Amino acid sequence: MNLNDNVINLPKIGEKKQKVLQNMGVSTIYDLLHYFPRKYEDRSIFKKLNEIKAKEKASVKAKIIRFEKVNLKFKKSIINIYVSDDTSTACIKLFNNNFILPELEKGRYIFFYGQAEENYDLLQFNSPEIEFDKAEKKIGMIYPIYPLSNGIKNSEILSAVKYSIENADMTSLEYLPNEYLEKYRLIPTYDAIKNIHMPKNINILKQSRYRCIFNEFFELNIFLNAQKSNVQKSVGIKFKKSENINEIIKKLPFELTNAQKKVLDDIFSDMNKDVPMRRLIQGDVGSGKTIVAFLSIYNSCMNDYQSAFMVPTEVLAVQHYENALDFFKNTDIKVKLLIGSTKNKTKLYEEIENGEVNVVIGTQALIQDKVVFKKLGLVITDEQHRFGVNQRKKLEEKSNENPDIIVMSATPIPRTLSLVIHKDLDVSVIGELPQNRLPIKTVAERKINEQKVFGFIKKQVQIGRQAYIVCPLVEENYDLDLISVNELYEKLLDVFPKEYSIKVLHGKMKAKEKEDILKNFQENNINILISTTVIEVGINVPNATIMVIYDAQRFGLSQLHQLRGRVGRGDKQSYCVLLYDNANKITMQRIQTLVDTNDGFEIAKKDLQLRGAGEIFGVKQHGIPEFKIGDIMQNIDILEFAQKCANEVMDHMDSRYITNIIETIYSRMNIS
Repeated sequence: MNLNDNVINLPKIGEKKQKVLQNMGVSTIYDLLHYFPRKYEDRSIFKKLNEIKAKEKASVKAKIIRFEKVNLKFKKSIINIYVSDDTSTACIKLFNNNFILPELEKGRYIFFYGQAEENYDLLQFNSPEIEFDKAEKKIGMIYPIYPLSNGIKNSEILSAVKYSIENADMTSLEYLPNEYLEKYRLIPTYDAIKNIHMPKNINILKQSRYRCIFNEFFELNIFLNAQKSNVQKSVGIKFKKSENINEIIKKLPFELTNAQKKVLDDIFSDMNKDVPMRRLIQGDVGSGKTIVAFLSIYNSCMNDYQSAFMVPTEVLAVQHYENALDFFKNTDIKVKLLIGSTKNKTKLYEEIENGEVNVVIGTQALIQDKVVFKKLGLVITDEQHRFGVNQRKKLEEKSNENPDIIVMSATPIPRTLSLVIHKDLDVSVIGELPQNRLPIKTVAERKINEQKVFGFIKKQVQIGRQAYIVCPLVEENYDLDLISVNELYEKLLDVFPKEYSIKVLHGKMKAKEKEDILKNFQENNINILISTTVIEVGINVPNATIMVIYDAQRFGLSQLHQLRGRVGRGDKQSYCVLLYDNANKITMQRIQTLVDTNDGFEIAKKDLQLRGAGEIFGVKQHGIPEFKIGDIMQNIDILEFAQKCANEVMDHMDSRYITNIIETIYSRMNIS
């Protein structure tokens, strides 16, 4: 059996179970073997009945002394099985389980595992796991518990895993020769996979978990080392620094921060090298990444090269386009917008291919086959974690040379994670905000106090300010106790005076309609904008000083921080109100973190602890598989060790062996 074989080839896995497994991310034997248990129950130690306390879970070996079936109404029943060992007696209680009756026989040995309950003077076990005559499949072992979905049982997954381990050719799972395994004190991958699913004891389970976590981090580092090595071997475009750059900077209506100046120095230094630039500009919301991007584009254009600026949403593309028109208005640089709703695309395609357009700002429309650049030299992606690695690669390949690459992210990443995800990039951090920015004052309120919030909005609007109000839904959903954009709009029409301009914005609107609303909001023709998270990134309205987020418990911490970043973009005091309801302990921790700090790096660190790396930073979108078992924060020691080993392997192992590892990893990541 091959690791790439579909799970439908396994015994007792029909089409229905295949679909269930597919929805769980398990399509192949390889996926199944890497579908790790979420926890374990130690059922290996058998206890005597007189040693077991109430509420304790235990494995027991006993004899059946008698049994009875009690019929209830509606064809329901209870089966009581009375058992004893040489110390005491207990009762096993089963509900609606007539199938077991033929197995019950006085004097027969029964093995069971479950939680003991006290019923008068008798221990009682309600619906425990049961085996007869000998402990074999569920009892007398360290039993794995898998994440489940409707339509498949834990025992069915374990049975499929066991069959796969016994029948699949797993030799390709091992990357490292024996000498490296001995040097790094690692158990073979085959043993690790076998014992993480069916551990012989706690010690071998620990070793197996360690090896599986190591493998995830090792594969990741080999992949990133290969990416960086490929770039360093490539010949890039050697851009000269334009003599006009300093003059352009002096004419800006604001002074660049020291952090922005440092990042620009890094970029111009990279552009002047004959190795392609691969640089991440990481900065908190409002730190001024866009102006750095525009200055980089200007330098590219002054060297007679075109630039492409790709962003995840049409709203953000329009915003960047309008800002770019303003920035380049006194130059000969021609800027165009390419999004799904752009009219007369054919003419624009011709202008791009002929080199008449210097800068194209757009969404994924940029990677269409019809878009052909004459001389593409600089590629910039904003909110880069929202794009898949193959999407970004497709844009880069539109250049006939090796273009310089800048990726920008307003999602601050703790240093530990940054060293992993962005190992193939040089990282620049804009770690300070413009001097005139005041920290946003953030408060949390129960939804029942919304009238107090409305009163505050009225006072702010009266002095000329504007407000965003974000809702999680567009339309009312009776199954969810959440307010929608449309519901809130109707409510606010009754709350606020008619002279207040209140508008709605959401992703289902046509691009032109969204564009018009945002333009009117920017020009202060709209007082209150009720929106979904479509305004999460890039919207810049300095006069908007209030952000109200309804049902804040529904959003992640980093997303709340991004939404909050839509205000506080001018020199006026700004406020963020988090309205919540039915919040659990973890949700309140998220909300309190936002109230306590405006520091995006602290927020990201807390979010990482609460939710994990893959979900927050779009690890999958980076082209890196989401970690199935490793945790960057908890397994930092294994991460650092795997990095060290990957570096050593790349430096000393035979190149053919390394090529084989890289090709295998690329195949699993679906990277061409």
